[in-house]
Amino acid sequence: MKLKFGPKQIPNFTSLPRYISSSANANVTVESHVSLMQRQARDRISAIDAIKLPPKPILSDNFNRSHTYLRISLTERCNLRCTYCMPEEGIELTPNSQLLTAEEIVRLAKLFVLHGVTKIKLTGGEPTVRKDLIDIVGALNELRTLGLKHIGITTNGIALKRKLPKLLEYGLDGVNISLDTLDKFKFELMTRRKGFENVMDSISDACSMPFNSVKLNAVVIRGVNDSEIHQFVEMTKDKNLYVRFIEYMPFDGNKWNKDKFVPYKEMLEGISNHYAAITKGSDLPNDTSKKYKIPGYAGSFGFITSMSDHFCGTCNRVRLLADGNLKVCLFGNAEVNLRDLIRNGATDEELEDVIGMAVKRKKKQHAETEYQRFYTEKISDRLRPYPSYLFKPQLFNSYPPISSLQNFESPRFFSTKTDKPEPPTISNHIGKSPKLTHVSESGKLSMVDVSSKTTTTRIGTAKAKVLLGKRTYQLILDNQIKKGDVLTVAKIAGIQAAKQTWNLIPLCHIIDIGSVKIEIQLVCDDVGEFEDDGGTNDLEYHYADVTATVTCVGRTGVEMEAMVAASIAACTIYDMCKAVNRGMRITDIRVVEKSGGASGHYKGE
Repeated sequence: MKLKFGPKQIPNFTSLPRYISSSANANVTVESHVSLMQRQARDRISAIDAIKLPPKPILSDNFNRSHTYLRISLTERCNLRCTYCMPEEGIELTPNSQLLTAEEIVRLAKLFVLHGVTKIKLTGGEPTVRKDLIDIVGALNELRTLGLKHIGITTNGIALKRKLPKLLEYGLDGVNISLDTLDKFKFELMTRRKGFENVMDSISDACSMPFNSVKLNAVVIRGVNDSEIHQFVEMTKDKNLYVRFIEYMPFDGNKWNKDKFVPYKEMLEGISNHYAAITKGSDLPNDTSKKYKIPGYAGSFGFITSMSDHFCGTCNRVRLLADGNLKVCLFGNAEVNLRDLIRNGATDEELEDVIGMAVKRKKKQHAETEYQRFYTEKISDRLRPYPSYLFKPQLFNSYPPISSLQNFESPRFFSTKTDKPEPPTISNHIGKSPKLTHVSESGKLSMVDVSSKTTTTRIGTAKAKVLLGKRTYQLILDNQIKKGDVLTVAKIAGIQAAKQTWNLIPLCHIIDIGSVKIEIQLVCDDVGEFEDDGGTNDLEYHYADVTATVTCVGRTGVEMEAMVAASIAACTIYDMCKAVNRGMRITDIRVVEKSGGASGHYKGE
């Protein structure tokens, strides 16, 4: 920061006291005055430097949701095999070497806390099976000086009891225990394991200790445990316990079907019919549960309504999985791996940029409201799998980090460019010795690291041709296609497609696109009259020539974005005109020009 002095701030030695003269004493006085002003200037600069600027709002998404709640999965392992949660044979686990270490967990947690996270919940798998759990809690507790207010844990309670004293001592202040039945034998059927007494003991001990909150989570399944709802509510009579009933949710392996689903309104109605009075509790803005209370009871009960009444609009949560993948939505498939960035030497600032870009990509609602459509329209066969930590991490590890597509300059960490630049001739790009840059020597998918490459202006141009036929050509030219303005819609589709290239082609990478320009020229080769047979015999003489040009400032090229833009613009032309002529053909999709990379300038035909 440069200091700017106004006229009154500039030292004016002619206005010094009159006793200053050319004598030695006068010189000392002047020097003392100058020295004082220098010290004052230095002090001002130091004071300015000491001012801490507010952190970048990396945890605010495009829907004005601030994310203050971080859920951290410590492990994929679990000591139960609940029927609604995990296949009986278990799941394929990620090797320990690919899981976040305690140091990596604390480093990432600190970044989130510095940017506004006030609550951290430790989950799994089953977090109590991790040997360094207590040490992690203690390290997180030190983040309270940075703004962290709550540290909680979600556990099945099997191995919790003996750990509770130490967890409390090291800073844990909230406990969530999962228990779906109060019947010992049913417990063993539902979890495929023993341990009911351990869980009940953990609940009792937790309620007797000075935790800020103790919650019990029960997944309600029709025909399995829905008859026990009243018994769970009775647990709140003498215990300061918050029992939360969770609507049964689908995912791969739990054989979900609509007949097992119990909506919260049905549960609430049943409780209301059983008790003389029920009062509505106060819910905080970001609460996932709807809270109720029986007058005179020590505790309370509530409902988590992910299926019938989602709470996406107030969601303040992000999730860090055990393998380092960041999920901004539990029901979304998109993930970005922070572990790999850390182990490749990423700075905190680089991690913050990636986290911020991921949050900006969070959708307004989960799973395109398909769960809610089921509840309101009784559609049972269109539910997407429930994506939790139970998914095999390998399914997502090959995808690139999520990035903002608008108004954000970010590095691309990988590229499809070949290793050694050569003179920019067509033969160099066509006649190179065969090499698949996305395949490692062992035959596995691989991506080229471009993090050390120079950021330059990249331009890619691609073309596509749609063979229309005379009749279709004329209708487009006269803007008489019933679906609307073909060329305008095609241009919009091409622009949108360019920005989604990373989402369409798995090994393409997200970039900060500067501009996308789509040009469509209708061409008629004048070769005389053709017989009008529906427009199929004159295709090659009447066509739409599509040109897409994409630019960005980054570390890798945009030729794939240009190819996708041209292709989708061409497909849109076909879609809007297919009622006139289904015999149209899309041909000659190709890159015609590429510049800005180390390989030089490529220009095709």
